[in-house]
Amino acid sequence: MLGVVFNPGDPFHADLLEAIYPAAERFGYEIVLGARVQTRSERRAIEGLVAARCGGLVLIGTETEVAQLRALGARLPVVMIGRRGDKAGVDGVRTADKSGAQATVDLLVNLGHRRIRHVDGGTHPGAAERRRGYRAAMRRHGLSADVVRGDHTEESGVRAALELLDGTEHVTAVFAGNDRCAVGVLDTLLRAGVDVPGEVSVIGYDDSRLARLTHINLTTVAQDPEQMARLAVEAVVERLEGEPGIPPRDILLDSRLVLRGTTGPALRNQNAHRRLQRKNKVI
Repeated sequence: MLGVVFNPGDPFHADLLEAIYPAAERFGYEIVLGARVQTRSERRAIEGLVAARCGGLVLIGTETEVAQLRALGARLPVVMIGRRGDKAGVDGVRTADKSGAQATVDLLVNLGHRRIRHVDGGTHPGAAERRRGYRAAMRRHGLSADVVRGDHTEESGVRAALELLDGTEHVTAVFAGNDRCAVGVLDTLLRAGVDVPGEVSVIGYDDSRLARLTHINLTTVAQDPEQMARLAVEAVVERLEGEPGIPPRDILLDSRLVLRGTTGPALRNQNAHRRLQRKNKVI
């Protein structure tokens, strides 16, 4: 049995789980799930899977500290999805988040945007690299970075959108740290009567099933859940059945920009910008 720790509220985790099952079945392994929720910590989920005698663990989006990961990896094979693992002595499968974030800025600049705000993911896995990529691309284009603290939830997107509606910064585009955050931004703007992408463009990250819904149609940066799941399962199985002493690996995959209906040319009409500011009264 292989144990998988995940967040049931994250649609990208659902995409990964869907791909993990067939990947494990090809090697003859069953999957045991350990959910982390507000009432059950990640540590408790891991302890439950170890107690269930799982042979190895796949940790999706883990925020467990390096020292704890190193101790866990000394007990059984561990692979992390979405975070670098070799520094903690375990395997990691992740996407090139920095270049993915840079691609979003390049797209928006090519569309004429100059005031691009990034709602980051705080301490969540991948957030630091996406933040670095955003800042590096903004510097390369001679633009000022504008980072708002977030946490990869819809609620952080709502807060960021309300700040945008309240502000005077002439922001014309928002790059959210993930799709959940982007949907919070999008929903709040649309409820306020803001034209997306006519007045504000919005980009997410993950290309989760949420982004692909027809009424959301979100421009986003795609990660490949099938490839990530397959490589994570293969890494665990190789440690269970292969030669001992394999050094920890950092498996880095390419990201891909997916264009949909939430991005467009920058708003240049200042009267239209003033209309955008007044729409905060609708919220």
